[in-house]
Amino acid sequence: MRVTRTLRATVGAALTGALLITAGGSASADQTRKDQWPLEAFGAEQLWKEATGKGVTVAVLDSGFRETHQDLKGQFLPEPDFGKEAEAEAAKNLREGETDVREHGTAMASIVAAHGHGPGGSEGVKGLAPGAKILPVPVFGKSGQATRWAVDHGADVLSMSYGGMEGGDQCSSINYAISKGVVVVASVGNEATTDRTFPPACPGVIGVGAVDQYGKSAEFNNYNSDTDLLAPGVKTPVADGKSDAGYRTTQGSSQAAAYVSAAAALLKEKYPDLTPGQIANRLVKTAGLPKDQKGLKLPDAHYGYGFIQPGPALRKDIPEGSKEGPLPMPKGKASSQLNAGTPDADAPMGGKAALNQALLYGGIGLGVLVVVGAVVAIVVATRRRKSAGGQSWG
Repeated sequence: MRVTRTLRATVGAALTGALLITAGGSASADQTRKDQWPLEAFGAEQLWKEATGKGVTVAVLDSGFRETHQDLKGQFLPEPDFGKEAEAEAAKNLREGETDVREHGTAMASIVAAHGHGPGGSEGVKGLAPGAKILPVPVFGKSGQATRWAVDHGADVLSMSYGGMEGGDQCSSINYAISKGVVVVASVGNEATTDRTFPPACPGVIGVGAVDQYGKSAEFNNYNSDTDLLAPGVKTPVADGKSDAGYRTTQGSSQAAAYVSAAAALLKEKYPDLTPGQIANRLVKTAGLPKDQKGLKLPDAHYGYGFIQPGPALRKDIPEGSKEGPLPMPKGKASSQLNAGTPDADAPMGGKAALNQALLYGGIGLGVLVVVGAVVAIVVATRRRKSAGGQSWG
């Protein structure tokens, strides 16, 4: 079924784009690109005329990485000496349904900086910041060490799609990162509870939940005061780390955190002198809400300040504001008093039918948004699975 309708962005400008929603877990490379609804929602082709993340290093702290994937060749910088050891530990604690420790990290890296392949890079997955470089940091059991290593090896943005470990050393290392001008982004978790997890519970971290293609906060998001922003995290195509030419469709707050990390990379390229708090300020000041949430008192436990809109964040004339920005920042010694909550784990796909209408966001700033829709199935389920190291992937 095809539905065409004109929508307006929350900033008052109209958008131009098309959205093809499909079900299923894997697809051909060209179909994968067609299914990348976040790029259409963000008006990525127009964004890339202003910034691609060139010159920016995004450290992806994750399980492992397939650096030879056809959409990611040449995007990786050297990993740390402890990387293979961390990957080996992660391999002992694979999540249900995973067969390769590189699946999750490759997926997150592709959302940030994949360049696609084929004629003009027109096939496969393309990241929101394809000009950025990925610093791959296997993190299992080494969260604090991995964070400090990434900062000391040139990271401009830290993308953390995991959670559930103790917070003391992690918060201390994040405090160090922010003091060095590094933007820190983390997923809030997918257990649909109010539990606070690390690293999003650490001061200064941009905590991110998932939003679907209709502008609604995903039902599987954890919801509490650590939720600052939302980003695409439902029906998101990614590069699959099981092969050099594999793809799959995923969902979770992990994917959302990767999109916010990519948006931060775009902003770091255009505004290199802004502090982490000031980067967060641009994202917060241009965040949007669906029509049925207008008037919501912000920040909200489910929506934070709203979903990111990279176009307005890049283009709008926004005062720099204070160096700390709108989010609570570290003060003195990092706190270790909070109790770690439920580990971040993907909510599975399938099930509940959504409406045949779409609400997209972000923006080109001109034209009409054309939405090609289909009935999308989503099962919202929660999974609580703690690994031996107290750490899991979102």
